[in-house]
Amino acid sequence: MDNDSRIRDSFGKQTMMQTLGATLDSVAEGRVVITAPILPTSLQQQGAGHAGLAFSIGDSAAGYSALTVMPEGAEVMTVEMKINLMAPALGDRLVAEGRVIRAGRRIVVVAADVWAEKEGARKHVAMLQGTMIPV
Repeated sequence: MDNDSRIRDSFGKQTMMQTLGATLDSVAEGRVVITAPILPTSLQQQGAGHAGLAFSIGDSAAGYSALTVMPEGAEVMTVEMKINLMAPALGDRLVAEGRVIRAGRRIVVVAADVWAEKEGARKHVAMLQGTMIPV
């Protein structure tokens, strides 16, 4: 199975991503983009997209970017993930761009940027950095 199909197959099994309405937009070696609408069911009390939405798709984009550099049959799990929230997630959807920073034999250091989009304009709302472990 090619890398793109392997990542898409795994993503399709994530019921959390389905619950959020997230889609896997692109897969390349060391890079994955996931988008999710900012639904009325994923808002915080002031009307912005909840940080949990940004974290969920950012963590998945980063994790899948790590999986793109793993051999077939491997899986990855998050060991730790840090998020910096920089602005309210106001808009129609969030875009998480995950990437591999360094892939080692035992751990993969990853990052993700999350953008809020509204009517074609983008605002950088969160940054994540973390560690994935092959399992």
